[in-house]
Amino acid sequence: MNKIGILGAGESGIGAAILAKEKGFEVWVSDAGLIAPQYKSVLESEGIPFEENKHTLEKLFEADIIMKSPGIPEKAEVIKVLRKRDKKIVSEIEFAYSYTGAKIIAVTGSNGKTTTASLIFHLLSKAGVNVGLGGNIGKSFAWQVARNPMPLYVLEISSFQLDDIESFRPDIAVLTNITEDHLDRYDYKLKNYATSKFGICRFQTEKDIFIWNTDDPITKEELSFQPSMGIQKTFSIQDPLADIFSSSGNLIMQNEKYDFLTMQITGKHNEANTMAAILAVRAYGLSPEEIQKHLPSFQAIEHRLEKVATVNGVLFINDSKATNVDAAWYALECMTQPVIWIAGGVDKGNDYTSLISFAEEKVKALIILGPYKEKLESAFEDKVPKISYASDMKEAIMIAKTLSRSGDCVLLSPCCASFDLFKNYEDRGKQFKENVKNLI
Repeated sequence: MNKIGILGAGESGIGAAILAKEKGFEVWVSDAGLIAPQYKSVLESEGIPFEENKHTLEKLFEADIIMKSPGIPEKAEVIKVLRKRDKKIVSEIEFAYSYTGAKIIAVTGSNGKTTTASLIFHLLSKAGVNVGLGGNIGKSFAWQVARNPMPLYVLEISSFQLDDIESFRPDIAVLTNITEDHLDRYDYKLKNYATSKFGICRFQTEKDIFIWNTDDPITKEELSFQPSMGIQKTFSIQDPLADIFSSSGNLIMQNEKYDFLTMQITGKHNEANTMAAILAVRAYGLSPEEIQKHLPSFQAIEHRLEKVATVNGVLFINDSKATNVDAAWYALECMTQPVIWIAGGVDKGNDYTSLISFAEEKVKALIILGPYKEKLESAFEDKVPKISYASDMKEAIMIAKTLSRSGDCVLLSPCCASFDLFKNYEDRGKQFKENVKNLI
């Protein structure tokens, strides 16, 4: 019996453990921290042995293959040791891919991948296609393959999940954009991060499809270094030479026209996401009529420009998923009301220059959330009328309540990772919503 060591007992690790058990592996799950109760109960009910708060290297050395959860960086000591031992290390995406013959539509990008993947899934499922949604959204790909086998999967995939692939080949690959993000994970080199993102199409053949954004200069430059073998389909906000482009609220694709203004999502970034999704589902085989019919029923994703409530004339928007500068740029670009902006967290090598013009034009106050305030303060101290500081979300909301007036918008769009004060961006967004609802 082959042995597998699984590093990390989060969503990816648990899914991989279940799939590995079903495929006859002797499974050992090892987590350097405490395993969340909901995941521990799954391991116990499945009879899968595990350890927490440590890595027993001798057990891991016995494994024929190591599945590394995406949150574990290469610089982690356990990975360095396993690399020295020449252990085969794969991602959960790669491991699951080897056990399915399903068609795959995979979406990656610095921003927009959740919305794009969710919209692709929405359009396909509403059209009656038997399709699963997973990866970095919902249940892991490995869990889907083990417990929810489908002929087609739509997967949202992060750069971390692409770092350890060896053969993963989506039939349709979507790259929304590449902006500076997670540079702390990639030696602060944008080139390294871009190379990781291009893993989405690295193993494609001339029969596959690669969808990308011609408005994104980094993607365009990277294509000159590592061209895709897939059939390229392009989208653009402004370039009429792209396969689909935007014009006065309409999305134009040859002799097809889709009305973006009928949708419940707004902003140029969502026009781009919608065009990418349309290209993907058209490539799969949906008709223009089916697509336009179901576009209006798609709803905004939780934690992404999510309108939470209006309190005393002040609109509160949860954009906790904006964990990088580019995502916050899109959020501020959409704002039409004076903004009380809540930002801050763990800086990932951010450059805030692109946000300054929006800050000067739209932001009446900046509330810096968390202990890492110096860089944000330095970037905006002369650009916004007022800067305040909050040690937790409750305090941030109370400050926002004091500073705001009817007609204003309180926008949580942090620019940064959440791991200083929160479990993840979802936890940050939920705390925002809970504290806003306490004002009502």
